[in-house]
Amino acid sequence: MTMPQPVRTATPGGGPVESHATAPISIGTIFLEFLVIGATSFGGGVVAYLRNGLVTKRGWLDDPQFVELLSISQSLPGLNATNMAVLIGDRLRGLGGAVAAICAMCLPGGVFMYAAAVLYGAHGERPLAAAALKGVAAAAVGLILATVMQLGKKALAHTYDLVFVALAVIGINRLHLSVLTVLVVLGTVTILWYRPGGRPAQAPPEEVADE
Repeated sequence: MTMPQPVRTATPGGGPVESHATAPISIGTIFLEFLVIGATSFGGGVVAYLRNGLVTKRGWLDDPQFVELLSISQSLPGLNATNMAVLIGDRLRGLGGAVAAICAMCLPGGVFMYAAAVLYGAHGERPLAAAALKGVAAAAVGLILATVMQLGKKALAHTYDLVFVALAVIGINRLHLSVLTVLVVLGTVTILWYRPGGRPAQAPPEEVADE
């Protein structure tokens, strides 16, 4: 079977985006995909849904690109999900893609949260409602852990990568530093560490097939 040839679409930043579709990604397709993600993701697990939908299913991004955009999203004010929607939409189709992605991402959550607020105000004290919320929270943590494990196999290639991860965890969880402080300090250190000529060029991590 002949595989479709990748189509390169220009981005505002100048870098091409490869898509394995036979035509450029339409604004409507971007809107629909983010609408589905926004309607089916729960809590912090939205990052896992974004990766599954955009990397695994659609192939619009690869894992290194996804990690780069996630790093930018976490370094900026606002929610990771909405920041990711803007960045990915812009990367795929510029301003129109960014607007479509953010609107689609927020629309289901806004509608569902309004309905949930009404229901919680009326039935939030019931034990069944509390149990359901605990179950959803546990599932969201599991989704994040699964995504961390999948991305970690590809993004963490050397021992010193794990050192940076450990320093971030210690800074936030043990030293109770703000996320912004940890990002600025570790960001400066890693820029110096990975600067051209600062470290020997590392081979790209081997691709790990998704299970």
